[in-house]
Amino acid sequence: QLLINPVHRCRDVEHGRGLAGAGTNCLQAEQRIPISKDVITSSSASAMWFIRDVCGIVCAVITWLLVLYAEFVVLFVMLLPSKNLTYSIVNGTLFNTLAFLALASHLRAMCTDPGAVPKGNATKEYIESLQLKPGQVVYKCPKCCSIKPDRAHHCSVCKRCIRKMDHHCPWVNNCVGENNQKYFVLFTMYIALISLHALLMVVFHFLYCFEDDWTKCSSFSPPATVILLILLCFEGLLFLIFTSVMFGTQVHSICTDETGIEQLKKEERRWAKKTKWMNMRAVFGHPFSLLWFSPFSTPDHGKAETYQYVV
Repeated sequence: QLLINPVHRCRDVEHGRGLAGAGTNCLQAEQRIPISKDVITSSSASAMWFIRDVCGIVCAVITWLLVLYAEFVVLFVMLLPSKNLTYSIVNGTLFNTLAFLALASHLRAMCTDPGAVPKGNATKEYIESLQLKPGQVVYKCPKCCSIKPDRAHHCSVCKRCIRKMDHHCPWVNNCVGENNQKYFVLFTMYIALISLHALLMVVFHFLYCFEDDWTKCSSFSPPATVILLILLCFEGLLFLIFTSVMFGTQVHSICTDETGIEQLKKEERRWAKKTKWMNMRAVFGHPFSLLWFSPFSTPDHGKAETYQYVV
């Protein structure tokens, strides 16, 4: 259930006929107008979603190239030249599985509608069809001319209002919002895991090469091997720290049911408070299962839910 915070900008407010033009309406007592979620759900929610932003596309491509570089070093520098077949099979299977899940989560986070409100639906004809009573108002975004539910914010990159928008992430070339937060959390988690796994393998490989002949521990020359391993170590350490912090902040945001923008703006809490477990289930689906960790499982965000506007 979402509630709109009163915004003291009457130009963003459509009033009921009886009180149209009265500036004091913005401060009147709260009333609720139940409106179906279909009204504020974009028709692109079930279609392919892709943001045509040059910076975001470049960052997304870099993300894939970095994962593929790690894949190359792990396979061709460390695992294939290894004499221990069991070690190579176990670590190769684990690393490739985590890398596949990370890239799948990245694709889902990038190509899923984050919760965009239909653009341009705040027309005079449509608002009149809502049959607002005197004193009732709905808020609209002056930038994309859409009916703006509570906890929705306008993204200047996506050029849309996004429900429960947390932030816009260039690495996934998309906003993190109500519909794709699960995939973003999984992406940060799997990247952190493969970064940690790669770092551990680099340490073991260095120890192995120091004890053995460097010419035998890799199919590349010793200088090339060292350079490749150092670059992977640097990449793994950097992204382990970055994605671990992002994962922690996202889980905290979900548990407290407060988005990053809401925390930054210190917005007044006007929605029902729920337990941490209920908040987790609202994002990942319910009941708890292994599907929580699958980027191929679409969580149920409550399609029958009715949004309410405070007026």
